[in-house]
Amino acid sequence: MKCALVTGGSRGIGKAICLKMAEMGYHVLVNFQKNSEQAEDTLARICKSGGSGELLQFDISEKAQVNQILGKWINGHVENRIEVLVNNAAIKDDSLMFWMKDDQWERVVKTNLNSFFFITRLVLNGMLHNRYGRIINMVSISGLKGLPGQTNYSAAKAGLIGATKALAQEVGRQGITVNAIAPGLIRTEMSMGMDEAELRKMIPANRFGLPEEVAFAVGFLASPGAGYISGQVLSVNGGLYS
Repeated sequence: MKCALVTGGSRGIGKAICLKMAEMGYHVLVNFQKNSEQAEDTLARICKSGGSGELLQFDISEKAQVNQILGKWINGHVENRIEVLVNNAAIKDDSLMFWMKDDQWERVVKTNLNSFFFITRLVLNGMLHNRYGRIINMVSISGLKGLPGQTNYSAAKAGLIGATKALAQEVGRQGITVNAIAPGLIRTEMSMGMDEAELRKMIPANRFGLPEEVAFAVGFLASPGAGYISGQVLSVNGGLYS
């Protein structure tokens, strides 16, 4: 059975990606940490569309939980293979650096960057064995240009871009591609509270993006036809550039 693991799959962009992976014929492993109601809704939508999936609850920033829960799943499903890994889950805790607390820095970097290492290292072994895989890391326009008040978030996402490019060179000969997607302003819970009417003036497309549009880009990079695209950062931002 071909599987796709999506971290932070309970809502927003992650939910849309899960539905896209199901549409592409993958058994979807929906990771979530706390929001079980939304995670169940994601799984219900997958099943309603004719797909299959299951929930994997663990904190992506905690190595012990990743090894225990994801590692146990991998060891217990040797007949299945995770062909697609989407490192999507992320958090923000914005503050100007002058006022930023240690915990704000450490939590954001741990969740947004360290988790990539913990999870990808586990999944990579099976991809190398099968000589096929698609790893897609969700970064951000913040990681490309940096944004004030997001020194921690920008640093983590920029680090993830560097890791994407390095890993792509390590595993390319084994039929594994590693790419990143950098969403701009997308209409999700993370963008709630923003002045959309004012911000969209900066966007050539004159609107916020939709989670489904990001999921479409993920589906493209996850497809067999994208096998010659690796080490790239695809911006999904309506033409918004620095």
